[in-house]
Amino acid sequence: MSQTVVNIPPSGPEMESKYEEKVVSPWKEVWRKFKKNKMAVVGFGIVSFFILLAIFADWIAPYGFKETQLNQKHLSPSSEHWFGTDEFGRDIFSRIIYGARISLWVGFLSVAGSAVVGSFLGILAGYYGRWVDTIISRFFDILLAFPSILLAIAVVAMLGPSLQNALIAIAIINVPTFGRLVRSRVLTIKEEEYITAAKAIGMGDGRILLHHVLPNSLAPIIVQGTLAIATAIIEAAALGFLGMGAQPPTPEWGKMLADSKDFMIQAPWTVFFPGIAIMLTVLGFNLMGDGLRDALDPKMKN
Repeated sequence: MSQTVVNIPPSGPEMESKYEEKVVSPWKEVWRKFKKNKMAVVGFGIVSFFILLAIFADWIAPYGFKETQLNQKHLSPSSEHWFGTDEFGRDIFSRIIYGARISLWVGFLSVAGSAVVGSFLGILAGYYGRWVDTIISRFFDILLAFPSILLAIAVVAMLGPSLQNALIAIAIINVPTFGRLVRSRVLTIKEEEYITAAKAIGMGDGRILLHHVLPNSLAPIIVQGTLAIATAIIEAAALGFLGMGAQPPTPEWGKMLADSKDFMIQAPWTVFFPGIAIMLTVLGFNLMGDGLRDALDPKMKN
């Protein structure tokens, strides 16, 4: 009679630890994938650099942003004035450092406002549908029918030129972008089985939206928010350049470009350095946003 040998895998604490799967937090996994993207890390470094400049501007800037020396106007870059001086003898390096605080403040606050309002409207439109979706979607279509910069100019023209009104205008023109993005996401989420199960056990719409729909919509909101900050900085600079944003002597980068446009040949550094600051900041947020998109996209898991 033949004997059958059955191989039974060994058991015990050692083998349990060997076969035990390591549970990784989703956000740690996102950070791990983000770090693998070298360009995203470069963008994160650029953004972090400008954020630190904005936070410690009072200690880093060698001069005050309003400090004028008329006998030193249009000095070329030197050891005393690293980026030279403008038409009023103000130190451009110091004004760019303080300008980082203004540009980032406008970018973060305007995008935060548009993300909150747009996401709220998008969730309502996608979850309830019918006439709610129709009204909100037509509202988005009306806002998107206008070129963004022209709509921002119109809003500032009605409210009056100032940095705060420019912030409000930038927030308004970004609302439909977040709204349509979240709406499309919610249309998919509300068909999932866990939403059906939540309704079956009697969970109210408020709890479903807060505990299930919103958390599963955060990934595209975060990615779009990062990219929208770059757009908001450009739009704030455009409004400042047109004289409808920050007013003198606020060291806003767009306003600095507008004030220096008549001296491009005589003193090119007055235009070059503010333009480079805008370009680097926008580049940093775009690179970081692309990295977050890849890290948060489940299709990129492998």
